[in-house]
Amino acid sequence: MLTKLKSLQNHSGFMRYFKNTSWLLGEKILRMVVGLFVGIWVARYLGPEQFGLFSYAQSFVGLFTAIATLGLDGIVVRELVKDETRRDALIGTAFWLKFIGAFGVLLFLAIAINFTSNDTQTNILIFIIASATIFGSFNVVDMYFQSKVMGKYIVFANVISLFFSSVAKIILILNEAPLEAFAWVVLFDSFVLACGFVYFYIKNHRIDWKFNKPIAVDLLRDAWPLILSGIVISIYMKIDQVMIMEMMDAEAVGQYAAAVRLSEAWYFIPMVIASSLFPAIINAKKISEELYYARLQKLYDLMVWMAIAIALPMTFLSDWIVNLLYGGEYNEAGSVLMIHIWAGVFVFLGVASGKWFVSENLQILAFWRTFSGMIINVILNFVLIPKYGVQGAAVATLSSQIMAAYMFDLLNQKTKKMFWMKTRSLLLIRIKDDK
Repeated sequence: MLTKLKSLQNHSGFMRYFKNTSWLLGEKILRMVVGLFVGIWVARYLGPEQFGLFSYAQSFVGLFTAIATLGLDGIVVRELVKDETRRDALIGTAFWLKFIGAFGVLLFLAIAINFTSNDTQTNILIFIIASATIFGSFNVVDMYFQSKVMGKYIVFANVISLFFSSVAKIILILNEAPLEAFAWVVLFDSFVLACGFVYFYIKNHRIDWKFNKPIAVDLLRDAWPLILSGIVISIYMKIDQVMIMEMMDAEAVGQYAAAVRLSEAWYFIPMVIASSLFPAIINAKKISEELYYARLQKLYDLMVWMAIAIALPMTFLSDWIVNLLYGGEYNEAGSVLMIHIWAGVFVFLGVASGKWFVSENLQILAFWRTFSGMIINVILNFVLIPKYGVQGAAVATLSSQIMAAYMFDLLNQKTKKMFWMKTRSLLLIRIKDDK
């Protein structure tokens, strides 16, 4: 074992990727801890109603952010890895496409707010927060650093942004600032992050970004399925808070959002684990199908055990945790957390199987499973929110995750094996495959 570890230490390629992953993982953990601490402080300061308005504005903007990203991130990284000589043209073209997309978001929002019951203050919050997508265009630098496995620069920029935005929020709380000021911090955060990206890029290269129309056409041609997928995912992840606002009120959104933040704080874990372990699973496929699926089964088992280890204590301690962190005003958030936390079991499985979909070139099925989850979520929200309030929205989220990450696999012959493998993990027993 020691010999193997020494050989890995001397392997430049392994150490490069290991250090890169360590930087990114460290930043995610720091962001979770600091973000959760400051976010809870903001929620306590604002109270359920104003925090609900703030969360609703962020969710409403989130419905349209896929227009700004244009699904370009992964494709640009891929193209930069293939041919770095086109670096300036690729980054420049992606930047201008994203910049135009950001103004497209503002245009769509200007139309969409006419179909809501928002007051003037809420619409102001929405447009301040949405303006952050303009500075988001500079994350093309993030794509470049990803392609060069230079994660430390991504981390430096994000940590600087996290520091300044956290300090700004604390100053606002201590000075009893109004709600609108916190929306400006979202915009300020994206500005600082953009400055960080530009600074670290200039340290390595001169900015000579150029827009190239043929490259733009190629990028958009490859990206359009991802744009559709991004829109579906945005609706899937954000629609619940928007529907609660329309069908109930801002205070209900605040109660729900407080619980969701605690529940979703764990979602970085499956992403990091799946990204770290899946290369070994892919390599096993070169040896034998049996080893390939054996390792995949172990990954599913690990995901379920970890998710349940998180969900069980959160279920029994939900009211106590919410009262401790948020205070007595958020008296409904505990019951929401008790339900919503179990969606994590299927999120963990969904992230792991998402890697399998990509490795098997089944991206179109991955899109349809997300689409099915979105439809179930919207329908159940319409039915359950009027009857059961915010608890109904939590049930809708749990049900849609069960459909998308688990039940959908039973509907197609190509994915049925995944259904039975996940069933093994969920039941914690071994059952015979359905051939």
